[in-house]
This record gives sequence, structure tokens and C-alpha cells, in this order.
Amino acid sequence: MCQQEAASHKALKKASLAVVTGGSGGLGFATACGLLKAGHSVILAVRSSEKGAAACEALRAQVPGCVVEALSLDLASLRSVRAFAHKMLERGTAIDILICNAGVMAPLQRQETEDGAELQFGVNHLGHFALVHALKPLLCAAEQGGVVVSVASLAAWRGRIRFDDLRATARYSPFSVYAASKLANLMFAFEFARRVRESGDNIHVRAAHPGWARTQIVNNGPGKGLAAFLRIPGELGQKLVFRLYGQSAEQGAAPLLYAALSPEAVDGGYYGPGAPGERRGSPALAAIPPQARDEKVARHLWEVSERLTGICG
Repeated sequence: MCQQEAASHKALKKASLAVVTGGSGGLGFATACGLLKAGHSVILAVRSSEKGAAACEALRAQVPGCVVEALSLDLASLRSVRAFAHKMLERGTAIDILICNAGVMAPLQRQETEDGAELQFGVNHLGHFALVHALKPLLCAAEQGGVVVSVASLAAWRGRIRFDDLRATARYSPFSVYAASKLANLMFAFEFARRVRESGDNIHVRAAHPGWARTQIVNNGPGKGLAAFLRIPGELGQKLVFRLYGQSAEQGAAPLLYAALSPEAVDGGYYGPGAPGERRGSPALAAIPPQARDEKVARHLWEVSERLTGICG
């Protein structure tokens, strides 16, 4: 290990540590930048090492003197999740904040993870479910208790967990499956918060969504599909509506940062933009979809997720 790397790891040992999945661009990058400005060291858990390295350089330019590095994590592979967790456990550094941000949005054709799950449900929910459990010892080791922020979406309002077809083999609708995965993110946060209250574990669990954050979402096929899903007509209309009612990635990151950092944020709380419709605005308590409050379904989802990931307890 070179002297520069050794110094970086030494700094990570001393500073409060945050881990951001999908931190190489968009919402994750903006969230990582906010955490660095707040004085935290940050690990970007990213699939692409090239994008991770570029993001680190960009963050160092924006936040001089910050401590940031990228580590490989592919949430579409439970093997990769275990490898990432093993590397973190070997370091032995407590994790003060874990932002579960990475995700896949509405590929037009059905795809699967390495382990055979439908890609969106596998990455957005199951990969993060396994990651949080694997990192639990380091979260519990944080002095004030590690904070886990599960990143949901307004799409969760249209989500339904179809236990009879979680792999979406009978019928694949890109945005219906995406909405279900985002509902799962939200239900995971609520169920995890309930379990932490019962167990007394030194962990804080919250959820947040970015509203309509402009992260190239309308400039590609899936983005146009999302606009159709939200019943926004026409390509020009889609771009205009997102520009008028959406907000930047930095503004979209604000609810995530509020959930992670604000002394006003509460365990089991859900935060999003505060303007009407929750598409933009300053962080505030978010409205909760009625189906996300179903504790029986949340418990069943938890049990199914344990089986699918091989997690016990």
C-alpha cells in the first residue's frame, strides 16, 4: 500500500463514515457530495470502477480535502454483496450512515440478476436487503448508532407486491415492476425500523424519496416510459413537465441528506420534497402510500426476502 492510500485509510478510521450505493452519478453523487461537505468520509459502492474513480476525482474537486473512495459492488449479485461486506468487515470501521440509493429503473425487456431474481426487484430490494444485513455489525458499532436510509420513490404509490409472481415471469410490465420494487424499499424500511425497536439494536432506520429529480430520466427510453406511466403526454410535454415540476439532483438529494443527518429526522420516518405533490421543494415528512402501511405484508416480504437472499434473522 502506498503512503497516500495508507493516509486515506487512516483518515477513514478517524472520520465518521458514510457508504452510498450507486454513488458514481446522479442522485447518489449529489448525496455523497452533501455528506462530504458535512464532514463525513464517504465510500462510493459502485458497479463500475471507472465511473467510481471519475466520481471520486470530481468530488475531490468540489470538496477539497475530502476523504472519498470507490469500492466495487454489484447489487445484482449476492456474491458481490458478500464480497463487499467481507471487505468492509475486514477493515473493521464502523458505518455511521448507509444510503441505499442504487437502483435499476424499468428496462424495457425483462432481465435477471446473477441469482435468478427479476432485475429491478433483485437490485433495488433484495440486493440492499442482503447488504444491510451483512453490514449490520458495523452499523451497530457506530457510536450514535448507524443510520440506514432506504431510497424509495413516488412510484411506490402505484406499487403492489405480487408474491405469486415476484420474478415477473407471468407478466412483465417495466414500470409496474419498478413501482413494486420501490414499494418494497419503503416497506423494508418500516419493517426494519419496527424490528430494531423490538430488538434494541443500535441502528436508526429511515426512508426518503427525491421527488422528480432531473437525472437524465426523461432523455432516454425508460425516462419516456416513466412519463407515460405518470400519464404525461408527448415527449416535449414530458420534458416541460419535468422541468417545471421537477428539481435538480442536488435538490433531490436533500431529503436523503435530511433523513441521514438532521436531528429532527425520526426512526421509521419517511421524507421527501415538501411542495404539493412532493415532486420538488425543501425536505419534509412524506405521505405514505396506504399499501406501505400493511404490516402483515411487510412481515411476509421480509420472510420471503430472507429466503431469497439466504439471510437468517
